[in-house]
Amino acid sequence: LNPGVKVIEHPVRLVAENVLEILGEYDVVIDGADNFATRYLLNDACVLGRKPLVHGSVFRFEGQVTVFDPDRGPCYRCLFPQPPPPEMAPSCAEAGVLGVLPGIVGCLQAMEAMKLVLGIGDTLVGRLLLINALESSFHEVRLQRDPACPACGKDAALERVTDLPYACATPA
Repeated sequence: LNPGVKVIEHPVRLVAENVLEILGEYDVVIDGADNFATRYLLNDACVLGRKPLVHGSVFRFEGQVTVFDPDRGPCYRCLFPQPPPPEMAPSCAEAGVLGVLPGIVGCLQAMEAMKLVLGIGDTLVGRLLLINALESSFHEVRLQRDPACPACGKDAALERVTDLPYACATPA
């Protein structure tokens, strides 16, 4: 519909050996991952590459959106230092997601990306927007950088990205 838009496909799984090269040419990364291994991979690549990461996630009737900017605020590991154990991470097939919720979260992520690219407005850096679709409510939580964060903290030693095992609960 818009001839000025160029879509660049990357028909590969995002892994440690290709993430820095793929993300290298972009100014902002939008996280639409559906698993924790990819979320941590994206976070670490964005911290190393000094790129803002627009995070969004959904679970059942709830969603969350934030911007992790390594130069201005906390990163994903500040909020979630370690991935949850597989039994605490049910798959979408098992837990279910309200169908319109990914669209709502995605629209909010797109708006955050536009604000970052255009340098306008008040982004969600340092703020986590929580969405409850059953209550039709939005709540905001302030986020702080964790001084002990292994990725962006005071003594962080993050030098390379690594793959985490993909793990979520298996249906009984």
